[in-house]
Amino acid sequence: MKAVILAGGLGTRLSEETHLRPKPMVEIGSKPILWHIMKIFSSYGIKDFIICCGYKGYIIKEYFFNYSLHLSDLEIDLDSNKINILNKKGEDWKVTVLDTGETTQTGGRLKRAYEFLKNEESFCFTYGDGLADINIADLISYHNSHKKLATITAVLPPGRYGALNCENNLVKSFQEKPRGDGGRINGGFFVLSPKCIPLIKDDNTAWEEYPLKKLAESRELMAYTHDKFWQPMDTLREKNLLEKLWQENKAPWKTWS
Repeated sequence: MKAVILAGGLGTRLSEETHLRPKPMVEIGSKPILWHIMKIFSSYGIKDFIICCGYKGYIIKEYFFNYSLHLSDLEIDLDSNKINILNKKGEDWKVTVLDTGETTQTGGRLKRAYEFLKNEESFCFTYGDGLADINIADLISYHNSHKKLATITAVLPPGRYGALNCENNLVKSFQEKPRGDGGRINGGFFVLSPKCIPLIKDDNTAWEEYPLKKLAESRELMAYTHDKFWQPMDTLREKNLLEKLWQENKAPWKTWS
């Protein structure tokens, strides 16, 4: 099974990091968040990836082209200009890196990957900036069970601020960072049939607009509920939160050994 990861946005809300690199290459614990997402999938046996690049996509290409160099020791003969890779390390992944345009919308990026997906029964699809301790095997099993075209992961948004319950200025209760109002949102982990892709008109189509709305109207969109850890990385505060969890060995998304 293949996993498609969107990695082409500008990441303007994380400009402290993304003026030099695409947001999926922002590091958590010295590894790009893109690597963390791929490790989640590969821990469930999904090791065939399609990365849809855009903004500064060459950085992602160079990262995977030189992947072994990032992990291994080197012996370099400067006289002959020969490089010997020592104790070579890597992953048993197949990675297809596609240039899907700098200004292409989320749906348009997926549409550009259609040729690599059209013969698949189904595939995973996600964004390159969110982590979760989601059970990918259960997600796929759920998708296969309902026979619809699409499955979306429904999550509860993480709380950002403490909540006060006041009456006449008297604080009756306090709750630290409650998880939203109970309404679920798009958690970004999908399982899709390739039959969904023709709903995407062109590069200017956002996946979250007409395609998802049409699937819902047609009763072809099912929700897989995930109540455990889920965290996007949209801001520097959220990046620092993920970094803190990783450094303290408390990263819930680390489902690999």
